[in-house]
Amino acid sequence: MKQTLRTGLLALSLGISGAAAHADITVYTAGPAGLAKALAADFTKESGIKVNLFQATTGKVMARLKAEQANPQADIVISASWATATSFADQGLLLPYTSPNAATVPDFLKSESYVAEGVAALAIAWNPKSGTNKPTDWADLAKPEYKSLVTMPDPAQSGSAFELVAGLDAAGHDDLFPALAANGMLVAGANKAALTPVLQGAKAAVFGAVDYIAMGAKAKGESIDVAFPTSGTVVAPRPMMILKSTKHADDAKKFIDFVLSDKGQKEVAKVYLMPARTDVEALRPTITELKLLPQSGDAYAKRGEILDNFSKSFGH
Repeated sequence: MKQTLRTGLLALSLGISGAAAHADITVYTAGPAGLAKALAADFTKESGIKVNLFQATTGKVMARLKAEQANPQADIVISASWATATSFADQGLLLPYTSPNAATVPDFLKSESYVAEGVAALAIAWNPKSGTNKPTDWADLAKPEYKSLVTMPDPAQSGSAFELVAGLDAAGHDDLFPALAANGMLVAGANKAALTPVLQGAKAAVFGAVDYIAMGAKAKGESIDVAFPTSGTVVAPRPMMILKSTKHADDAKKFIDFVLSDKGQKEVAKVYLMPARTDVEALRPTITELKLLPQSGDAYAKRGEILDNFSKSFGH
């Protein structure tokens, strides 16, 4: 009887420790949904650790994190805005971790507490069937031929659009948004809301399209082309970070390792993002092939001011 009891207690003990080793992790991620699901499924298959996903726009992810401040639910956050990571690090919200798979990630795409999953760039997405000339620079979209034919993601909702507005602001393009507003540019929700009317032919171009989304649509046969502005653009690295409040630090670290593995980075490349690792082949132009605007180091600290100035351009 005692032997049976000891055996039962041992089995129960092993079961509990086994469950703890494979507790679910929760990842909050700003699109793309297909990539998030693929990475989660592959990671679970490889590790046995289930991933609970919350996928939304950067704005909605940040709002949920704020609402849960008293009782954090997320273990890992993946944002479309690099400023999210720098801000969270400054607030002491992140768990320091350097993945061994980050060795070939350039220094400007990693720190002691966050690292890029992949990198997008902001561009003009243009419909060749729109009856307009293909634009080559941002200012082209303020020309009469594009009157009321341009959309833009709302920088208050899209982390990547905010990065572009901040970059143009830092580069001194103060007159660009009033001119676009006067030309009838529509600021339409997050990235998908801005791109859909252009894909449907109701509008001609997206100012500040997330390039990989448009490239993915083109690969599926949609009437869309991508132009990288000659005066320069910004890149939008997608930072991954482990929250200090996590109760599953070891498993969260394994997820970061997986995303930065050969397999994980190839999944990133499949959706036309630039892989964070320089030794994984990209299926699109990389940072070295693009002209970039000067970086704005304090963009997140000035977020309120930048968004206010943007809104005023549109009479809001």
